[in-house]
Amino acid sequence: MKLEVARILVRDPAKNRATVGAVPAEVFTTDWEQLVNDPKVDIVVELIGGTNRAFDIVAAALRAGKPVVTGNKALLAERGVELFELSRQTNTPIHFEAAVAGGIPIIRTLQDSFIGNRILSFSGIINGTSNYMLGRMTDAGLTFEEALAEAQELGYAEADPTLDVNGWDAAHKAILLASLAYGFPIDPAAIHVSGIEKVTPLDIKFAKSLGYVIKLLAVIREQDNGAVEIRVQPSFVSESHILASVHGVFNAIAVHGDTAGESMFYGRGAGQNPTASSVVGDLVEAARGVTEGRHRGFLPYKEQGVLLPVEETTTGYYVRFDVVDKPGVLAQIATVLAEHGVSLSGTHSPADSTNPDAAFRDVIFLTHRCPYGQLQGALEEIDRMEDVNKQPVVFRIETLS
Repeated sequence: MKLEVARILVRDPAKNRATVGAVPAEVFTTDWEQLVNDPKVDIVVELIGGTNRAFDIVAAALRAGKPVVTGNKALLAERGVELFELSRQTNTPIHFEAAVAGGIPIIRTLQDSFIGNRILSFSGIINGTSNYMLGRMTDAGLTFEEALAEAQELGYAEADPTLDVNGWDAAHKAILLASLAYGFPIDPAAIHVSGIEKVTPLDIKFAKSLGYVIKLLAVIREQDNGAVEIRVQPSFVSESHILASVHGVFNAIAVHGDTAGESMFYGRGAGQNPTASSVVGDLVEAARGVTEGRHRGFLPYKEQGVLLPVEETTTGYYVRFDVVDKPGVLAQIATVLAEHGVSLSGTHSPADSTNPDAAFRDVIFLTHRCPYGQLQGALEEIDRMEDVNKQPVVFRIETLS
């Protein structure tokens, strides 16, 4: 099998591209419609990013019956409902290994090694920038702002790091994994996402004292009734769990299949070389599909599925309150929690040795597992108490198999 580059879409055909090699000038075009409609083009590789022009290109390729290779996780997560439906209607696959976890071949592994499994769950670290920052905040005591500046200086974070730190880069990848595993397109508006912006050295210190580290986790889990739970948020992970030892910009994904059990996949989550490796792998698969009349790209096999509302998701919780330092406040908070069915596994109220006469103090409550909606109901009531100064800080305590 020989692959030939028939067309290359560029913004500026006059730009010096010495690194590309000896490519004839007629191969370059600024007209994406000319590229997609060219009869010499059998497969379209989309790597321009964004969600508008990229959508037009991918949609046109699918309508033309041409398989698509893309690394554009934002496009597939935000407009995947439309694109995957078009893919299903035209029976033309979308390959997107490069869109999830960079150089880790998680998509192909799911399609091959886990093909005989019902996927029970995914859990993992799938954003390297946030993982690097949380690691530096933990190991070096940096603030969020200091860790972000360092990540940007080293090239781990973009000039605009919004999607990395607010959780949506990881959420886009989680949406794609869930779509692949459970067979239906997922609306991003229906999942729960929070980022690391509110993680402070104080919470990292408390986590460490309790035997945990804070990681930005993506959790995907199928319930017994078939509903799928998808959420991304900073979470407490036991120091003894393997995910706690994932450092730097690396990613790690645990996949739990009903027959294979749990497997862990670890590697670089981003970068030019890991991404290029995944794109080329997908391109070869797409070419085999064209020449051999078969494909392993993703085609949704359900028109719709059911997502578990975040209010029904269940974990333990770490809740930190800033309260007036006077007798009875802890008892009042504990009473409200109990009235909402939230039971406690522990409390912690460390004194501030640097300011023993402070009028306010931090109080930590650790809860047993309960639905998130019950906790939220309690916190809304507690927020109205005059002795509680700020909205509480909440982290899930994940119990991972």
